[in-house]
Amino acid sequence: MLSKDRALLCAGYALEKKALNVRVLNVRGLSSLTDYLVIASGQSDRQVQAIAESVRVGLKLHHDLPPMAVEGVKEGRWVLLDYGDVMVHVFHEPVRDYYDLDGLWREAIEVPVPEDNPAVHKG
Repeated sequence: MLSKDRALLCAGYALEKKALNVRVLNVRGLSSLTDYLVIASGQSDRQVQAIAESVRVGLKLHHDLPPMAVEGVKEGRWVLLDYGDVMVHVFHEPVRDYYDLDGLWREAIEVPVPEDNPAVHKG
């Protein structure tokens, strides 16, 4: 599976839990850590946890893609799911504003995220 497709799957699973302001950024050539960032927001710590869990379980269950690492789930303020070539950041809205990853990666190419991603539940 291509990195871009994996990033769009992550975005799709985030949207299933009503994530806000979901963005997929192509940071290839700008970052030595990953190729794509998925950035999403939730309105509460529980929603942030639910969004992250939707991404983690969806990719594992339907696509056999477990994350290499997961950080921040317990607190629910900023959850990171590391898939190597794709990193997913799920923020509580005020935390996203504070750390401003969107501004940090403003030179990245944004990949359009479809409202309805039919690949989300296909294995």
